[in-house]
Amino acid sequence: MALWGGRFSNKPTDAVFALSQSISFDWRLAPYDLRSSLAHLAVLEKARLISKDDSGKIREALKELIGEVSSGKFLPDDSDEDVHSALERGLTEKLGTLGGALRAGRSRNDQVTTDLRLFAIDHMLSLALMLTEMIEVILDKASEYANDAAPGFTHIQHAQPISFGHEIAKHAHAFARDIDRINDWIQRTSVSSLGAGALSGSSLELDPVFTAKNLGFERSFENSIDAVSDRDYVAEALFITSLIGVHLSRIGEEWTLLGSTEFSWAKIADEYSTGSSIMPQKKNPDMAELARGKSGRLIGNLMSVLTMLKGLPFAYNRDLQEDKEPLFDSLDTLDLVIPAVSGMIATTNFNREKMKLSAPTGFSLATEIADYLVRKNVPFAQAHEAAGACVALCEKTSCELHELSDHQFAEIHPSLDPSVREVLTIQGALASRTTAGGTAPSQVLVQISNAKKKTLDQRKEITSKMKAFSEMMGA
Repeated sequence: MALWGGRFSNKPTDAVFALSQSISFDWRLAPYDLRSSLAHLAVLEKARLISKDDSGKIREALKELIGEVSSGKFLPDDSDEDVHSALERGLTEKLGTLGGALRAGRSRNDQVTTDLRLFAIDHMLSLALMLTEMIEVILDKASEYANDAAPGFTHIQHAQPISFGHEIAKHAHAFARDIDRINDWIQRTSVSSLGAGALSGSSLELDPVFTAKNLGFERSFENSIDAVSDRDYVAEALFITSLIGVHLSRIGEEWTLLGSTEFSWAKIADEYSTGSSIMPQKKNPDMAELARGKSGRLIGNLMSVLTMLKGLPFAYNRDLQEDKEPLFDSLDTLDLVIPAVSGMIATTNFNREKMKLSAPTGFSLATEIADYLVRKNVPFAQAHEAAGACVALCEKTSCELHELSDHQFAEIHPSLDPSVREVLTIQGALASRTTAGGTAPSQVLVQISNAKKKTLDQRKEITSKMKAFSEMMGA
């Protein structure tokens, strides 16, 4: 069923219809379209543009359709151009010509962006809740290894000893920021477009603010042209999903490296690994690799929408039909990846002894020598130079820092007395990093505790918003 055509003599060719139709993907908006139709019906009745009796019949038919769409009893057919035409067909099948009364005062232009905003808010809230669950998994694993030493890396080179729990916990903070971004995004996205019409508003006595409140939006549009042409909320949602993908990709990269034979730190559970069709010994970290690979898809969806938006003039353009599939795909992708990555993290075991033995290698305690000298009032530039000289001597004599003799230390700098050896231990190095946010195990446990409290607060806020949204949809 088409919602236009009165001024046309001929129907679109099959090729044109095939290119134009969006029902193959926008049917997912049906529940949101029906709910926005109930809100539009309410404002038409309020303006006395539909009689109370007719409004009651339409409302009953819309609620029947909601149930039929939910159960799968009502589905689109090959004649439907998009979700809006399919649902109007459903109404007219129930009500006859009265089913077309809802078209007064609205256009597919304001209708579709309202539907898409509702869909996006609903699914981004679900994504945020899923992130809180993954954060808890990460923090639990971090707690498990808070007291275990490992080398920290910069440039994939040994840098300084760290608590391995500190290394794991860093990912929780990245995802917590993603949740904050989702909450900020919801504030900007909570704008109703209904009442903007095709682009210029309506000559009918509608009340867009009333409609916005009915649909749970914080406010109504301020410019009707912007209302139908704005897709910032799609682009921003795709940026957030892209960044989540990047954060997942970092985990994937690290787990792939740590599980390699060369590292042999991580033992990924069989349930989150796969084998080879030709090499029977293989145990591949495919979940980690897929998390890494899917990030390209998520970033690509963002680039696709930004490129589509960059040259659109004036108000609505049909190019905007291309906003939905990238958003749907990104949300679907994360629905697949996040549970798999969470499970992989939860079931991975790390080789404590191997990490501990690796922690001092690569002269990772050199900074301790520099800090030791600073505490003796040696300017850091000189302290840095002396610590570097210790490393150079170790490389020349094939020994580790703690194996240098008292005489060798004193020759490098007179303030390097035998007490320097007290700082050349892994546990001593870790325990000394007690500044806020540092890697001392005592600090790491405080950080994890604080992060768990924040995650609980985030979950409460998200579930409250989800409850309110669910109540609005069921109204």
